[in-house]
Amino acid sequence: MIARAFQTLRRDEQGVSILEFALIAPVLLTMILGLFDLSYNMYANSMLHGAVQQAARESTLEGASEQGVDSAVTDAVHDVVPHATLTFDRKAYASFTAVAQEEAFTDVNEDGTCNEGEPFEDANGNGIWDRDQGEAGMGGARDAVLYNVTISYPRAFPIAPFIGISPFQQTTATTVLRNQPFDDPKDRSAIGNCP
Repeated sequence: MIARAFQTLRRDEQGVSILEFALIAPVLLTMILGLFDLSYNMYANSMLHGAVQQAARESTLEGASEQGVDSAVTDAVHDVVPHATLTFDRKAYASFTAVAQEEAFTDVNEDGTCNEGEPFEDANGNGIWDRDQGEAGMGGARDAVLYNVTISYPRAFPIAPFIGISPFQQTTATTVLRNQPFDDPKDRSAIGNCP
C-alpha cells in the first residue's frame, strides 16, 4: 500500500510549475534588481558628468564663486540622487600642459629626484617642490583648473547583500577648464632649492 501511494505521488505533476518558479525566482529577481541598479547608477553618473560640464562652463566667467558652482552641481545631482554626499576638489595651473605635472627641477646629480639643494621652479609659490604643481582653488585669469567632483550614495535597490558588493556607490567626474582673461594672470612662480 505504501509502495502504491509512493508511485502515485511520483507520477503526479500537479504543482511542478510552482516548484520550478520557486527555484528560478531568486535568480530572476536578482538579475532584474541588478539591471535596475546598474541603470540607476549609469543615469546618476551621466547626471554628475553633465552637471560638472555645465558648472565648468559657468565657473570660467568673471565673478563665479566656488560655492556657487558647487551649489549648482549639488542641486543637479540631488535631483536624481537625493541622499548623495558630494566632495569637491580644484587645482589651478598656469596652463593646460601643466595640469597634474610635477614642478620642473634641474637634476644635477641625475638620480631622478629633487634633492640635495637642486634648483626647481616653484610654480605654485608654496616654497617647496611638489609632484603636482597645482594651487588649490579656482586660480586667476587664464588659469587652467582641474575640477573633480566625487559622489557617494546608498544603492537604490537592495541587491548588495545578495551578490556581495558594497551597499554604497561612488563615482567621480573630472573636467579641465580655463578661466577667462578677466584680469592679469597671477605670477606665482619662483625659484627654490630642493631639500
